[in-house]
Amino acid sequence: MDTFLRLAASSIGRKMAVAALGLLLCGFLGGHLAGNLLLFVGQDAFNAYAHHLETFPLLEPVELGLASIILLHAAVTVYLKVTALMARPVGYAVQVSKGGRTWGSSTMIYTAVLILVFIVVHVATFKYGTRPSPSDLYGLVMGYLRDWRWAVFYALVMGGVGLHLSHGAWSACQTFGIDHPKYTPAIKAVGTAFAAAVALAFAVIPVWACFIKRGQP
Repeated sequence: MDTFLRLAASSIGRKMAVAALGLLLCGFLGGHLAGNLLLFVGQDAFNAYAHHLETFPLLEPVELGLASIILLHAAVTVYLKVTALMARPVGYAVQVSKGGRTWGSSTMIYTAVLILVFIVVHVATFKYGTRPSPSDLYGLVMGYLRDWRWAVFYALVMGGVGLHLSHGAWSACQTFGIDHPKYTPAIKAVGTAFAAAVALAFAVIPVWACFIKRGQP
């Protein structure tokens, strides 16, 4: 127990917590994406999926757990960033990171803020929005995404999600010590492919809803 507490109180322990929470969120994204892709199947399939989720007995505990994971992931990350800046108030003249800087690593703080704002908007819009009928979440979702402004907003946010994941997935592996000259390129490639696939699949949905399904039932 003492060893665990010392680890939790250490910088590496907090980094491992951020990495573990991030990987859990990656798993959630995969499941959430699978459900959202039912929009392509049709109204009945998507509404049946939504009904199954909304009648799940443990829905509220799961939602609270997910919200806690997101907030804890963000809070510990901010804490690590602030303590690092306090320990080194004057930045190095040249920043060098292992493996080089990438768009994903350089924009992590910005994409994180974008994602947090998006989550608030997303929940307010689709969880608490007014549906055409109580059981028609499909109608609510498509009603918003057929508006080009919402479609562009969602597609741009998904680009930010992709950037965030492209660095986050690799960084999590590195935190857990998965870092070897023989395997690192493959791990980075898998992480980048996962980030690109998730971002593209999510982004296709609003583009399809706005430009292909507009005017259709």
